[in-house]
Amino acid sequence: MFVIGFSVISSLVFGQDYAFKVLANKGSNEVKSGDSWQPIKTGASLKLGDELKVSENSYLGLVHVSGKPMELKQAGPYKVSDLAAKIGGGATVLNKYTDFILSSNSAESKKNRLSATGAVHRGVEDIKVFLPDNQYSSIYNNNIIFSWESKSSGPYVVTLKNMFEDELMKVETPENNIEVSLTDPKFASESAILIEVKYKAEPKSTPDQHLIKKLPPEEQKRIKNELSGIEGDLKDQSAMDYLTLAGFYEKNNLLIDAITAYQKAIKLAPDVSTFKEYYEEFLLRNKIKSAK
Repeated sequence: MFVIGFSVISSLVFGQDYAFKVLANKGSNEVKSGDSWQPIKTGASLKLGDELKVSENSYLGLVHVSGKPMELKQAGPYKVSDLAAKIGGGATVLNKYTDFILSSNSAESKKNRLSATGAVHRGVEDIKVFLPDNQYSSIYNNNIIFSWESKSSGPYVVTLKNMFEDELMKVETPENNIEVSLTDPKFASESAILIEVKYKAEPKSTPDQHLIKKLPPEEQKRIKNELSGIEGDLKDQSAMDYLTLAGFYEKNNLLIDAITAYQKAIKLAPDVSTFKEYYEEFLLRNKIKSAK
């Protein structure tokens, strides 16, 4: 069975000319392709015959040709063929979302974004909350994580209201991010919620409001069905898994769910700058943040 499985993997890999793509990289990791060792770069392709050297306190986030993610955190040598064998065979639709992440972060995509939107920075709002415009405010999950930047330091007060502007919840935090659970009974009968963030020292200020809307039941069902086809391959709940989920949610215009997935990826691998860079580019291309 192993031989048959490996043959399937080999056939798939050689058909695509690569075994893995490098989506995230930290440290002085190297790849040997042929006779010489070279530094690994994010976005590089790894072939079945290549060898890897992962250095101490380093990280590699890989995605298999099938779309399945893999993390390498332990220092040491690795053969790409051995890593491919561990992935296993089987059809998957994950590559649709990992390809989306790679193409969205390519040099060409960034160039096109700058050509379309310009690089003008209009100045930071007093508190800029990184949530999308109302037309992209639908959410699938019950937990959301979002952040903001401000001209002054906190503490901050985050207020959630219903559409009649009745206060549902108020939270004080010294941080510039927060996690909110919509499973709280206060939100049970609300299909849409308004969010405000202000300085605690300025309780009478009038901050911008941001809308979040629960998906209607038929859309909930559709997303749940699509997720069921990929969640079995993302059961580790690693930073790479959440990066893949971010691609899934963005492709389905669920930008707030994508923001939450990026935040979870960053939290799981805080010292791997690649995840922060992917998140920054996500905010820019979706016009949630202005380019500086």
